[in-house]
Amino acid sequence: MKKIISISLISLLSLIIFASCNKKVKEENISNLNWEKIVEKAKGSELTLMMWSGDPFINAYMNNYVIPEVKNKFGIILNISEGQGSKIVQILMAEKEAGKNKSELDMMWINGETFYQLRQIDALFGPFLEKLPNSELIDFNNPFIKYDFQQPIDGMECPWGNVQLAIIYDSLKVTDPPETMEELESFVKNNSGVFTIPTEFTGMTLLKSMLIAIAGGQEELNGDFDETKYNKYSAKLWEYINRIKPYFWKEGKTFPPTLAQTHQMFASGELYFTFSNNDSEVDNKVLLGLFPNTSRSYVLKTGTIQNSHYMGIVKNSSNKAAAMVVCNFLISPEAQLKKMNPEVWGDGTILDINKLSDDYQNKFKNIPQRKYSLKRDSIQSKALMELAPEYMIRLYSDFRKYVIEK
Repeated sequence: MKKIISISLISLLSLIIFASCNKKVKEENISNLNWEKIVEKAKGSELTLMMWSGDPFINAYMNNYVIPEVKNKFGIILNISEGQGSKIVQILMAEKEAGKNKSELDMMWINGETFYQLRQIDALFGPFLEKLPNSELIDFNNPFIKYDFQQPIDGMECPWGNVQLAIIYDSLKVTDPPETMEELESFVKNNSGVFTIPTEFTGMTLLKSMLIAIAGGQEELNGDFDETKYNKYSAKLWEYINRIKPYFWKEGKTFPPTLAQTHQMFASGELYFTFSNNDSEVDNKVLLGLFPNTSRSYVLKTGTIQNSHYMGIVKNSSNKAAAMVVCNFLISPEAQLKKMNPEVWGDGTILDINKLSDDYQNKFKNIPQRKYSLKRDSIQSKALMELAPEYMIRLYSDFRKYVIEK
């Protein structure tokens, strides 16, 4: 009897190990399935997307359009969880250290330094991009889409939108907005308390644009992170910021931690300026009634960063098929057209319009025009490529060290 039980236990254990290995193989081999099989596998899935949720227009686009559409079209229940950047990295790092083989996240909205950090800890599934039928429509001839903070995306993330940093101001209060760092210094010193820099992604993107200006142009900082160059030019940047900091909001003794707070202070008139990584955002904020209709946007003469944002899929997601289907929908002409409308979101498309059907080409050409933002073609010549991700990571820590805590 003991021998029979032992054999049974061994057989049972073998079956469990086999089932576990077989499941792992199936998970790993999902990229070998054709698209029809992937769509079929995705049906009935429930997955979690972690993304920044600080903008009401973006939230409405996701909640009122994307979530219902992927449920109706593909039977996928998409849940959205608030979080970005460091939070995503911390969650996936903690799961990795705990040895978890199933993540609480399935996909996430990322770019730049987060993409870099997630690849460092091997937390991304892929390459998967070429499996998406709509990936053939992406404008990969555009270097602002093809590269993410100068990193080839290698099919490990899916382009979702393309934007350029803009400075937003109230034209009723600022008749001649400063277009250079010298003009900004003069303005801030003559108009104390109405300017500041948020300490989050958008604020750091502004500082990165200034760093490029101080370095004399894009070419000086292109390529891999250069410690010597960073130290040289960032020292000049901190000297500049600290020189005008006493004239900032609250005398530069504190800085807004979020862009939403900066927007709110601009809307109330406490600040004369705010910022956006979306060059058309001022339009939807006026339409929303948050910003006064005297709000306008511009870019610095020396240029501002243009970049793309992406969707990534978690390596330990148990819903990879559903995540791929959602990604494919997000880059469909239908979803991109709706997203690009400034009355909906105003996010720039990553599609090559010339690859679309005549019907969709006409629809894209007839998107409502911006009323308060500069048109993209008028600022494209001032678009700066993103720097290597380490520059952004260092700006976050050094801004706190050399400016906030100084």
